[in-house]
Amino acid sequence: MKGIILFGHGARSAEYAQPFERIRDAMMARQPDALIELGFLELTRPSLDESIACLVSRGVRRISVVPIFIGPGRHVLKDLPQLAANAMDRFPDLAITLAPPVGESVAVVDAMARFALDA
Repeated sequence: MKGIILFGHGARSAEYAQPFERIRDAMMARQPDALIELGFLELTRPSLDESIACLVSRGVRRISVVPIFIGPGRHVLKDLPQLAANAMDRFPDLAITLAPPVGESVAVVDAMARFALDA
C-alpha cells in the first residue's frame, strides 16, 4: 500500500498549514482512496515523523514525500533525506521516495508565472 506526504517547512502561524490542506483536499477530490498526510519539518504539526508513523500504522509500506518548496535548499537536500533514512531505519519494511520540490515542476512554474502576470 502506498501513501503520500506533503512536506513543508512549518511556521508559528496556524494559517501556514491551510494551503497544504487545500492541496491535500484537491488530491482527495481526484483520488478519494488516496492515503495522504501533511508533515512538517518544524513548528507545525504533524511532524514528518508523526505523519510517517501514521501512514505505517494504516498499513502503508511505500511513501512518496512531496516537498512543497519552491527550490531545493538545505532542508530538501540534507534534512529531508536524513529524516527519511531515519524513518526507514525505524520501520525496516518501509520504502520512502523523495519527489523533487514542487517548484521544479514545469507546470507549477508556468502556473506561478501566469499568476504573477495577472497579479
